[in-house]
Amino acid sequence: MGLENETDYTGRETVTPEEYIRTASDDPERRAEIEKSLRRRFKKTIMRKFVHAITDYDLIRPGDRIAVCISGGKDSMLMAKCFQELSRKNKIPFETVFLCMNPGYTDVTLQMIESNAKILGIPLTVFDSQIFDAVDAIDQSPCYLCARMRRGHLYAKAKELHCNKIALGHHFDDVIETTLMSILFSGQTQTMMPKLHSLNFEGMELIRPMYQIRESEIVHWRDDNHLQFIRCACHFTEQCANSGNRTATGDTLSKRAETKELIRKLAQTNPGIENNIFRSMENIHLNAVLGWKFDGEKKYFLDHYQK
Repeated sequence: MGLENETDYTGRETVTPEEYIRTASDDPERRAEIEKSLRRRFKKTIMRKFVHAITDYDLIRPGDRIAVCISGGKDSMLMAKCFQELSRKNKIPFETVFLCMNPGYTDVTLQMIESNAKILGIPLTVFDSQIFDAVDAIDQSPCYLCARMRRGHLYAKAKELHCNKIALGHHFDDVIETTLMSILFSGQTQTMMPKLHSLNFEGMELIRPMYQIRESEIVHWRDDNHLQFIRCACHFTEQCANSGNRTATGDTLSKRAETKELIRKLAQTNPGIENNIFRSMENIHLNAVLGWKFDGEKKYFLDHYQK
């Protein structure tokens, strides 16, 4: 469970995970073609946007040692290849560690991740945790708790490996969905930031270099190269899948799926809706909002209103 199998959620025909693992090989010619696709077919839609995010948001500086966090899904695996391409150009001197946490995956799921790392030429550093077992008994927001715990373990391991940054594979669609979710379900306006200082690990920073890349282009890259990746493979997701419910994987994920569908429907009649949601976080007019927070301090428009 948690794997793309036979027919995945995009309707694409796939082989079973076991067959995919069995046929995976360290093929230099295939890897070269996958890498070439990033330089040619996906140069504009993926690599250029990857580089733009890094420069626009000042995500990488000379001397950085970055833990590229690999979950095993399409987003993080593509991010790893983009980092390798960036290193090949050698315009910014930095180091990478391709960090993969095993939070309690099944053997097949872990083998799937390792198979893709072999195909793509990604040298994984794998470490174990027992996060899935820890959140199994949690009834309220298990996905939120799992995400928080996973991030904490990644920060700790990255710091142990002398990294000063961790890179996560959140993309453009994640950003706009988070923005809209905060308004619709939390009564506040905030977004998923391209970089953050860690509050609990001094000197550590989180970066999101996939920030400007559309999910549809990631799917296109995956399918064009005949690759197959895991989705969420936690125990809770498996239970939902076994019950026949592919959407209700916890409150946070079900709300995200609902928001994704809302954006999709709005975009059918207004093709610019996704970019408008994204740009709205760059164009907040503080003289046209009722209140705002900065560093936790609440401000109200009457505090600055000229009588």
